[in-house]
Amino acid sequence: MDSRLPAHLEVQGLVRTVQAGGGFAMVLHKGERDGGTILLVILENQSLGVLYERMPDLDGRRKWRVSKAQVSDNKQEFEDYLDRRMRQDPDVWIVELTVADRERFVRDNLSPA
Repeated sequence: MDSRLPAHLEVQGLVRTVQAGGGFAMVLHKGERDGGTILLVILENQSLGVLYERMPDLDGRRKWRVSKAQVSDNKQEFEDYLDRRMRQDPDVWIVELTVADRERFVRDNLSPA
């Protein structure tokens, strides 16, 4: 049995968590309502984006991991990557979160309990 929260509810919870902490959140691409993959672009105080997605571990759990980081020399490459992901999987959710402290946000909100 899959105990995963429907994607739209998880996205809604992440958006509200960021906003409650004084950050900014925006859904860049809406995916499949219940089972779409969620990609998080996290910016720290308007800095370069870091892309997180769930990756399976050896124990079968799916943990949030960095899958791509934007570089200042080629910001467009990061955007192109996101566009490719949307074309490859139209069910994917892409959510941009701007937070004051990325590492703390990830630790407190994306790490398994």
